[in-house]
Amino acid sequence: MSVDYRKEELPLIKNLADAPDKECYVPGHRTCAGCGPALTYRLVAKAAGKNTIFVGPTGCMYVANTSYGCGPWAVPWIHAQITNGGAVASGIEAAYKARIRKGKTDAKFPNIIVMAGDGGAVDIGLQAISAAFYRGHDILVVCYDNESYANTGIQTSPMTPYGAWTSFTPAGPVIPEGKKLFPKDGPALFAYGHPLLKYVATASIAYPVDLMNKVRKGLNEDGPAYVHIHAICPKGWVFPCNKIIEVGKLAVQTGMYALYEIVDGKKTFTHSPKKLKPVGEYMKLQGRFAHLQPEHIAKMQQFVNAKAQALGIEATLPAAE
Repeated sequence: MSVDYRKEELPLIKNLADAPDKECYVPGHRTCAGCGPALTYRLVAKAAGKNTIFVGPTGCMYVANTSYGCGPWAVPWIHAQITNGGAVASGIEAAYKARIRKGKTDAKFPNIIVMAGDGGAVDIGLQAISAAFYRGHDILVVCYDNESYANTGIQTSPMTPYGAWTSFTPAGPVIPEGKKLFPKDGPALFAYGHPLLKYVATASIAYPVDLMNKVRKGLNEDGPAYVHIHAICPKGWVFPCNKIIEVGKLAVQTGMYALYEIVDGKKTFTHSPKKLKPVGEYMKLQGRFAHLQPEHIAKMQQFVNAKAQALGIEATLPAAE
């Protein structure tokens, strides 16, 4: 006899007024003012709803959310090491399916979501998440990308942009640009090497309806899905906390961050500017780039232009001078 493990399909959201009123990420945490990852968590939890289990690898959203033995989740949540979010989620998924198969529960199969920072998703935790995707576990992995190891002092990560000041890449006379390396392409690490991965998308807290719908699309898939979210960090990026939406939108408008989804290997852009703004407009708002000289900004513009062309963005590109 076949067993039906399918979840209840989540409808797409038309606009913010159409978003669920129920909050599953509630007050009771100690995140920074204007915290992008906290807003990410709230939007993801709102989109997923009550029938959800969160796995939280070590990172900002573990440390700031679990102080003094309490937490802000109105749904089940479990801590995982930064290395093994994918493994813990795999175990939960397999155990839940076993209980359903053996008739030990009549509960509906839950949404199982790994909420990992860029370190827990595409760096230290990459191996376990890749293995979970390869095995085809029915989980959603969300990377809240604040572009650094933020909860331990703003150290560089593979997602930190070129030229950014971090505590591990300080600018100085010998290395005036700060960070010398360009970031990984996090979504591409998963999208083109895992045959059972059903859905890959990028999102930003500056576009909340797009974000929530991509979470729901990933959860509606019968198999693994990945959503990479630009989770703006005022503390690490050094700008006023009331500017997070402005900074997030500029990231998309300049091509520093692209919004798209990949289904069956086909990429579709969900927000695609006809003309990209100069990347300097984005960088000048952030103190982590304040030390850069014109030649460094030109180098970043060259990188962004090349990335836009590689992604297939059909937009007029700024000159890299």
